[in-house]
Amino acid sequence: MADAQTPERQRRPKEETARLGREIYDRDIKAQVEPDHNGEYVAIDVETGNWILTEDLLFAGRRLREQYPDVVDAYLHRVGHRVVRHFGGRPWRGTE
Repeated sequence: MADAQTPERQRRPKEETARLGREIYDRDIKAQVEPDHNGEYVAIDVETGNWILTEDLLFAGRRLREQYPDVVDAYLHRVGHRVVRHFGGRPWRGTE
């Protein structure tokens, strides 16, 4: 619940969160983390551009919210991959 001085931030549609997250990753983060952190995870607050890097997918969002408690919309990206997870076949690495 927001207090009287802080308006409550509204959640974005998931498609918009994903679009903004990809833009932030490509513009501000990618050059800093690839290729030295290939396979690790980046969690991004799409409102502020704040982000964290972690080796563990399950704790990425939690660690982002611990460090930046006001996060409403977070985007997760796996460094060096187009998708966070895949099923079967070869890994989806690189760009399309």
